[in-house]
Amino acid sequence: MNSTTDRQTPWAARSAKDPYRFGFLVVPNFTLIGLGSAVDPLRLANQVAGRSVYGYVTISEDGGAVRSSDGIQIIPDHSIVGAPALDAVLVIGPNPIPRRGVDPVVRWLRQLAHAGIALGGVDTGSYFLARAGLLNGYRCTIHWEDMHALVDRFPQLIVSPKLFEVDRDRCSASGGIAAVDMMIHLIGLGSGSHRLAAAVSELLICEHRGPDERQRVPLRSLLGPGNPRLLEAVTLMECNIEEPFSMQELATLLKISPRQLERLFHDNLHCTPSHHYLQVRLAHAQQLLRRTDRTISSVAAACGFRSLPHFTSRYKALFGVPPRLARRQYAHGRAPGGRKPA
Repeated sequence: MNSTTDRQTPWAARSAKDPYRFGFLVVPNFTLIGLGSAVDPLRLANQVAGRSVYGYVTISEDGGAVRSSDGIQIIPDHSIVGAPALDAVLVIGPNPIPRRGVDPVVRWLRQLAHAGIALGGVDTGSYFLARAGLLNGYRCTIHWEDMHALVDRFPQLIVSPKLFEVDRDRCSASGGIAAVDMMIHLIGLGSGSHRLAAAVSELLICEHRGPDERQRVPLRSLLGPGNPRLLEAVTLMECNIEEPFSMQELATLLKISPRQLERLFHDNLHCTPSHHYLQVRLAHAQQLLRRTDRTISSVAAACGFRSLPHFTSRYKALFGVPPRLARRQYAHGRAPGGRKPA
């Protein structure tokens, strides 16, 4: 394949006899679904093509076994020192993001970038590229739960809420099965590869989502199309967390009475609008506590609480533990109540 398209993209296979070689770097607590979602489209592309269009290996820092976030352990093919020549390396990110012990991986990624290797991240994998300074000037994405953490730590980055981003020799998939969509997109970048990508999508029994799709499930899908006013009300709440509306202000914006607003939420969500609004704000606070280094008072303010004791009381009432203890539990890899974070 020697077309202009192939020369312009760093992700396309070079020739019929020269497979494109992917390396998948797994780190402790990597997401197993992220690895499978990234690898399987390549396997199926080879199956459809009847030849090895793609080669792929797994890599860990020392070549030893690595346990995923759901406890399943894999034995990689290589260590970072013994890795073979590769065209691209994708970091399969962990959950939660580690706060220390990533320097060897960061140094290796910098070496790869210096050698002109295309790089990417799956789930929280883009965090490692950011730590290495390899996403400056590139569009990138990360799982929506970790978006605030990435922006807080690296405010210079261009972080999008899309399912995946492919920007020159960098790519990133947000998480879950978004890597399937990204890999199908990459498969389709080569000359004449659109049919191959379509066949892979068909074998995976999935409708390929493009690069403009956003991560979060559309609110309309959750509430249904029959409640446009409720949809507008909840959207206003989710977009105004730091400076929450009063119920009177919300009703005025919706051009209904406060009593009609109460009935709207009671009939459809079986709660008051103020209760739902409080849950939206506290859910946002939970994500900030889990995924960022902001102080608890900063989290409270970002979620519309002017009183720290009030925030603490409300948070404990909903989640069972006060914010400070919740953060400590997450920092030790456990969710409130003794559960391991998903």
